[in-house]
Amino acid sequence: MSHNSFGHLFRVTTWGESHGPAIGVVVDGCPPRIPLTEADIQPWLDKRRPGQSKFTTQRQEPDQVRILSGVFEGLTTGTPISLVIENQDQRSRDYADIAVQYRPGHADVTYDLKYGIRDYRGGGRSSARETAMRVAAGAVARRVLGGRVTIRGALVQVGPHRIDRGRWDWDQIGQNPLFCPDPVAAAAWETYLSEVRKSGSSAGAVIEIVAEGAPPGLGAPIYGKLDADIAAALMSINAVKGVEIGEGFAAAALTGEANADEMRMRDGVVEFASNHAGGILGGIATGQPIVARFAVKPTSSILSPRQSVDRRGHDIEIVTKGRHDPCVGIRAVPVGEAMVACVLADHLLRHRAQNPDAPAILRLPRN
Repeated sequence: MSHNSFGHLFRVTTWGESHGPAIGVVVDGCPPRIPLTEADIQPWLDKRRPGQSKFTTQRQEPDQVRILSGVFEGLTTGTPISLVIENQDQRSRDYADIAVQYRPGHADVTYDLKYGIRDYRGGGRSSARETAMRVAAGAVARRVLGGRVTIRGALVQVGPHRIDRGRWDWDQIGQNPLFCPDPVAAAAWETYLSEVRKSGSSAGAVIEIVAEGAPPGLGAPIYGKLDADIAAALMSINAVKGVEIGEGFAAAALTGEANADEMRMRDGVVEFASNHAGGILGGIATGQPIVARFAVKPTSSILSPRQSVDRRGHDIEIVTKGRHDPCVGIRAVPVGEAMVACVLADHLLRHRAQNPDAPAILRLPRN
């Protein structure tokens, strides 16, 4: 099975299964002499770690990362960085009943159709367990990007319930278990998700990622567009069914006048009056905040009986047991941040390779 890697100069390859002995990632292309320790990676993994609230799976995994290579005396060496996390709380017996059954909404049937074999223990390679290693790679990417670039994510919708953007407060993200910037919405969501969880059902979500401080010029025409790579990276996350940049689909309802991000010069620097484009024009970063959103479907593992088929071609009724997130979108917030970080790190290295003297702010070239 190929296609386990992404990126060009900053290249990420993950490996491992949900119920295997360990999961891991190899980050190739990280520049040398960048300070990096396990303590730089662990806080980001702790944000994604399961079992931290009643709204996520109760699987208990410490997700303690170890650096196996690519770092010497606290500095990256420029060689491949290998990171590993031991799996400790596998309960494969929870999945024994579905060894020959296909769960609706899961990749069971497609993996079997493609490979003729599948790991039914928690979905194996298709499990969201793999995303822990994306978060670890994202931590390395943040070190490459440096302190100028800030990448933050927030849950902006759960089920049909959206935040009030007039109450947006980034400081609230760490004050509730839902990564919600609106304290009123967070309280309402907790009630809503408690009801969803008790009923054995699940809910979807929308996550917004904002990257501030990224220099202008990242991205390239025509097939190296920054927004295209961000969209692909976010779309690769488990259960994601839609991605938008800036206004996204809402731009279709705007007029040309309303959608245009007007410009003026201020102290020799291009200044934008708005950011409907989400910080990217023509696939190239403008220097404004990069804004992306992605939609996560409701968790497919639910207690309600669903019609399906088995490997022998029989019609069946199935109930998915085990420990599952009532809203998988919650833990997708740090995963989305990590994927954007990896894409930006890759494009930063590519940009520097082609434009070593490129400015850090958007000044117009003078004839």
